[in-house]
Amino acid sequence: MDKNKINRINELYKKSKTTGLTEAEKEEQQKLRTEYRMAIIGNLTGELNTMSIKYPDGTIKKVQPKGDGH
Repeated sequence: MDKNKINRINELYKKSKTTGLTEAEKEEQQKLRTEYRMAIIGNLTGELNTMSIKYPDGTIKKVQPKGDGH
């Protein structure tokens, strides 16, 4: 997510606390927040996919997701 979108999220938040948002601005805010959350989740997933654990015996295993999704 680029800096302009993050700035816009902040602008809308500040406006919501002062003068309030129009319905169009509320929709824009929700879309931007969802996009931001998805970017964070994508980055975290990418990081986790490259992680490995080194055990005291020297073996290294890649981090695996749980099978049940939790």
